[in-house]
Amino acid sequence: MPRPVSLALTLGVLGLAAAGCGAPALPDPKEAVEAYAAAAAKGDADAIYAMLSEKGRRSLSSAEVQRRVQEERAELQDQARSLGAAAVVVKTRARVRYADGEIATLEYDPATRAFRISAADALPAGARTPEQALEQLRRVLARRSYAGLLRVLTPATRSAIEGELRSLVEGLTQPEGLSVEVSGDSASVQVPGGHEVKLRREGGVWRVQDFD
Repeated sequence: MPRPVSLALTLGVLGLAAAGCGAPALPDPKEAVEAYAAAAAKGDADAIYAMLSEKGRRSLSSAEVQRRVQEERAELQDQARSLGAAAVVVKTRARVRYADGEIATLEYDPATRAFRISAADALPAGARTPEQALEQLRRVLARRSYAGLLRVLTPATRSAIEGELRSLVEGLTQPEGLSVEVSGDSASVQVPGGHEVKLRREGGVWRVQDFD
């Protein structure tokens, strides 16, 4: 399994291609990949360091890159050969993080020479890692977005929740015909379909306290 060191170097180079997203003429990311492959094949630490993004240079000094390139010389050569394979597909992506923490991901479409939205917090998106799924869950909960919550659930869980809610909606079709047990400021209602709704009166207003 590749060690994180080499992976960080590769991502730094790919990040360089995305960094030019705002430029009038978007550079071809294949050129960056080819340049990295050539530097990796030769073990050229200076060239690799020069290709790192600003964030990458804050994480790794020139001396650290020199040391790690020496330690990973054989693996870098393997990476160079892999990057030169005909099956390799290079894509240009941009991630935009807004002040409130929302994130949108865009992919560059060479045919139209424009960026297209591939994922946004308000649109369906596929998490590539468990951490990304958890981040999506946090965001939809923070927005109190029911639709967003359903999107991050598995189809089976989503179907079960929607089935339960549909059953509850049908059971509440004629609320005036249901038997309501009132005890002071609390009340409970048995709803057809096996559901129970608990209510509480606060300030003269009845509100739903819980339901299942």
